Amino acid sequence: MPACAGAVPDCTLCHETAGVALRNAFGAQIEDAAWPGDDTPSADEFTAGLADALMAVEDLDADGDDYANYEELLAGSDPSDADDVPGGATCEDTSGSDTWQYDVCNPDAAYTLRKLTLDVCGHSPTLAELEAVTTADDPSTLLHEALDACLNTEFWRGPNGVLWQMAHRKITPLPAVKSGADAGGVPLADYDDDYNLFVYSQTDGNDARDLLLAQYVVGRNEGESTEYYVMTEAEQTARSGDAQVFTPVERRAGMVSSRWFLVINTMFTAVPRTTAAEAYRSYLGMDIAKLEGLVEPPDSETLIDYDDKGVTVETCAACHRTLDPLSYPFTRYNGIGGTGGSGDYNTNRLAAFADSTQPNVDETPEAGWLLGEPVDDLVQWAEVAANSDEFAAAVVMDYWELLVGERPSAAETEAFVELWSDFATVHAYDVEAMLHDLIDTEAYSVP
Repeated sequence: MPACAGAVPDCTLCHETAGVALRNAFGAQIEDAAWPGDDTPSADEFTAGLADALMAVEDLDADGDDYANYEELLAGSDPSDADDVPGGATCEDTSGSDTWQYDVCNPDAAYTLRKLTLDVCGHSPTLAELEAVTTADDPSTLLHEALDACLNTEFWRGPNGVLWQMAHRKITPLPAVKSGADAGGVPLADYDDDYNLFVYSQTDGNDARDLLLAQYVVGRNEGESTEYYVMTEAEQTARSGDAQVFTPVERRAGMVSSRWFLVINTMFTAVPRTTAAEAYRSYLGMDIAKLEGLVEPPDSETLIDYDDKGVTVETCAACHRTLDPLSYPFTRYNGIGGTGGSGDYNTNRLAAFADSTQPNVDETPEAGWLLGEPVDDLVQWAEVAANSDEFAAAVVMDYWELLVGERPSAAETEAFVELWSDFATVHAYDVEAMLHDLIDTEAYSVP
């Protein structure tokens, strides 16, 4: 079904509102089929009963629109909304003879040029450019040349440009505690390196997986155009006060091991669940707080409460059986302070947290699980993440939402899945190559 292709279904497929227990008409049918009565199923009972429940209601019509639930799910329409039915209206071309009126049924070169120059260059095309693309025998060539030019502008890749703004929610800049240039009142870490790495990994044919795999630091030279470059170890060492450079190279894992990421997320926490959850959300596109991506390891029944937080209580364990194994590989990296300094790797870090309130915390393993695969440490965690379908889909989803303006609709799901699949294979994680395919999609090029 489209809702499952390359994404996690929204809670509203079965619920009235995301995060609220009240079921909609479709969810109520599933509940009645699998768990009749007033008892709320446990996480295990839910997992065990869901498949049979879905099959039991597939031929029913939850919203009374004369389309079976199964038919609506396959078509991408909402089985609980009588106004949302499979199929749609036939497109009628209204462009007529007016040169500047868009063709709403087919890719329109003038529309696409206006859109990509505004999105990627930050300005409208000239009249001459519009006339050229409208009258060209092969407007596609001109469109892709325009995209290439725009991808090299400061509007797209410079400080505070589009890519920087995309990185904001992953980095969470907080000027008050920034160190380095333009330091705040309480300088704890410098997030400039995070922005530099983000832009570097997304441009010039570089591998986007280096968001998680980079064991180098990226610097930048600002001038008429901004240049991003990999710093030598000597250049890193010369930058006093940046504790990230003292983390052993073999322990670095791109954005999720940067000093800033660890300071702002781990802070003073022994088992940094927030850090792991933020990495999961930012780079794999799944939010545990919304019950997304709960991939439990095979030994999930042996969940241990190493820091005495009550995570083994059944109502908590449903999420923590996934979250805690995600967190273990982050436990040897300092947040704020600690032996070796903020953001440093310390094998014995947890010994400092062992006291009467969490006497067994130093027994927390460094090895954990991600997406059903065992990982020995954060470097392996990053490798599994960067090579996953979830990573490819999350990267492409960021650009799809940026340029198309919303998440893929049911009708656009097939194109979206093809796009992220090609991103991981045909384009070898080259974002700019992927963007050339994105502007050719119907979602982007048809008004």
